[in-house]
Amino acid sequence: MRLVSFDGLFSMSVQEISPGTTSIGWIGLGVMGSSMCRHLLDAGYRTTVYTRTRAKADPLLASGAAWVDSPREVARASDVIFSIVGFPHDVRQVHLGEEGTLSGIEAGKIVVDMTTSQPELAREIAQRASQVGAMAIDAPVSGGDVGARNATLSIMIGGQAEVVDALQPVWEKLGQTIVYQGPAGSGQHTKMVNQILIATNMIGVCEALLYAYRAGLDLETVMQSVSRGAAGSWSLSNLGPRIIDNQLDPGFFVDHFIKDMGIALTEANRMDLSLPGLALAHQLYRAVKAQGDGQLGTHALQKALARLSGIEWTERSTG
Repeated sequence: MRLVSFDGLFSMSVQEISPGTTSIGWIGLGVMGSSMCRHLLDAGYRTTVYTRTRAKADPLLASGAAWVDSPREVARASDVIFSIVGFPHDVRQVHLGEEGTLSGIEAGKIVVDMTTSQPELAREIAQRASQVGAMAIDAPVSGGDVGARNATLSIMIGGQAEVVDALQPVWEKLGQTIVYQGPAGSGQHTKMVNQILIATNMIGVCEALLYAYRAGLDLETVMQSVSRGAAGSWSLSNLGPRIIDNQLDPGFFVDHFIKDMGIALTEANRMDLSLPGLALAHQLYRAVKAQGDGQLGTHALQKALARLSGIEWTERSTG
């Protein structure tokens, strides 16, 4: 057991995290959450789950997870409560709402929100948790559905350093790159950096493949050359082949990416920063959504950019 201080107000205990002694709660079983929760369940943690659509929990329940009817009940049943949901208003409801985790949490328990959300909301949750002797960590992730399935996510963590250290056995079951960034909200700020990098990079990936197509090149052959050189990137290597095959199912939803870019632009405005590249990407992705593709993956940007040049990417890929 470790004693840590929260904002210098008082001390509280952080128990050793292990499958034999620690009960896990999980809220949100979408494209990424279901795989992440599965890793902890398979590692032997006693697991309680809640998600808005119960059918999504069925595979985990069949493997031994327990179901409860609200985030509050998850908190009551668990030592460490994880959430990965869609939007900041979902995060607020899950943790600060009438049936939220903090309405049922006890001193010494830990809330870990892995949703990409607002830095200020992460700080608010941490402060509210501290008032009842609990602890809250913001730990958004990058790596999409593939990273979630393979436990190779990059995890960006904000909160009390000693609490983050105590959770190391859990982080190692979920990700490969695990970096503490600073106090509450720092994980969310770091995820904004990540999303800014991805936003303009995706424009480059899609425009480059459009150029290669119009130039009459074989796209797979082009990928062999450019993905391993200075132009290489995670998006090119992992999403480029999906774009070429017109496989646009979401590893990460366009709708959620628009949300993330909106948060980043709001934070940039607050810090008096001009980020024209991010603003352009935000507008292009809003066009993707307007064309009815908000529930596709972020690489569906290819369809919207192709249409600007009179190319129907679906026809190109299947015809």
